[in-house]
Amino acid sequence: MIRVAVQPEAIDIAGELDLHDAGGHGASASFIGRVRGDGDLVELFLDHHPAMTEAGLADLGHAAADRWRLAALTLVHRVGAMVPGDTIVFVLASSPHRAEALAACEFLIDRLKTDVMLWKRETFADGRVEWVEPREGDQGRAERWAER
Repeated sequence: MIRVAVQPEAIDIAGELDLHDAGGHGASASFIGRVRGDGDLVELFLDHHPAMTEAGLADLGHAAADRWRLAALTLVHRVGAMVPGDTIVFVLASSPHRAEALAACEFLIDRLKTDVMLWKRETFADGRVEWVEPREGDQGRAERWAER
């Protein structure tokens, strides 16, 4: 089961865990990404292309399922305005054994940053507004999966 969602609402981690784990899997690995408050950040706004963002998440989910033996996979990404501490992304991969779940989770979060159409705008306490440019390290982490 691969489930993806793109939503402006807060991500209900407990609810997502309940939905995902209905099958009783051997191992699950998760990643929860939250808005950092570095540099007096007061708002992070994630813009997206609705159809392409969801399709990008689904493509990543299928790529992970093709690569590892997964029993279930959940990818939920939030869009819109968020404040420090809010959850941006939730990745949950389950498999019969931990190695596949851990690898799939890491793969998904590494590739999500480069493969899914999302744009981040930061607003700071002093009124500055900046679009976040891709980081060199993100591309490197994504590319390392091509080598495996």
